[in-house]
Amino acid sequence: MTRFAYFCGHEQFQPEELVRHAVLAEEAGFDMVEVSEHFHPWVDDLGASGFAYSTIAAMAQATERIEFVTGVTTPLFRFHPAVVAQAAATLDRLSGGRFNLGVGTGENLNEGPLGYEFPRYAERAARMSEALDIMDALLSGEKLSFDGEFYTTDRAKLYSPPMHRVPILMAAGGPKSATLAGTKADGVITSVREPATTIERVIDPVRSAAAAAGRPSPTVLASRWSIRAQNEDQAWTALGAWRGLRAPGRLEAVDPQDLRERADAMPRQEILGMYSLVDSAADYIEVYSPLIEDVGADIVAIQTTSLDQPATIAMVGEEVLPALRKLG
Repeated sequence: MTRFAYFCGHEQFQPEELVRHAVLAEEAGFDMVEVSEHFHPWVDDLGASGFAYSTIAAMAQATERIEFVTGVTTPLFRFHPAVVAQAAATLDRLSGGRFNLGVGTGENLNEGPLGYEFPRYAERAARMSEALDIMDALLSGEKLSFDGEFYTTDRAKLYSPPMHRVPILMAAGGPKSATLAGTKADGVITSVREPATTIERVIDPVRSAAAAAGRPSPTVLASRWSIRAQNEDQAWTALGAWRGLRAPGRLEAVDPQDLRERADAMPRQEILGMYSLVDSAADYIEVYSPLIEDVGADIVAIQTTSLDQPATIAMVGEEVLPALRKLG
């Protein structure tokens, strides 16, 4: 049965607002909240940058049943993978066993401002391979001495262990990350623009890698961006905090001012054309049903922005989720 996640973006809303959104998402019938983890936002004029682990802890205390997943955190530079495992275990305890750990190889926007060199993908993937080994071992209760190329632990152990086995999902947009996720993680997080492309580049590779490694079928969390608006002007206003997300050089940028200036120099139609524009419940159903019917996602994350987020959460819960659940 397909589950549904609501996306809480730290790059758009202040943490106290996101806690309220998590409560509203639970009331609306969502199964999960996907919470982004960033140091810098995508633009400097409208962005926010709360600390995700603190926000999730507050969400856990304000809700009763909804699950949480980081979407995603990078256990490679700012945080040693053992510290991420400790954070995951703590959040799992505070939520009563409702936490899932989503990880990814990151962007320079989060590492460069703190003085870390942001290496090419090959090194980041090699670091992730070690990080996955460390986090899995610690979350499984091991006392771990690890001597890798990038990370070391000396009899490290989590003395506040998680309440349940914390699933680790890895973000992937192509076959290399998907293969690593299938080999060492419990599943994959992927953003879908064209379902056929995602199936070819992510879904098939992650499933093949998991099968070859003798691992269970991986969990697939598929997301898609949408903007709820009645016209282009409304859509551009609703997208304000995210317009730098599609600007050139986003992986290498350090300063959100640069991304904002690059985005604002582009034609609005070009940026808006990279998102799904929706208004009615029928529009949402049309946009997100392919993630169920074509991609076959176990979890569908609705990443949506609007001029009135609480009203949008309520509408999606009342009119969209019931129709999507019938499909899933």
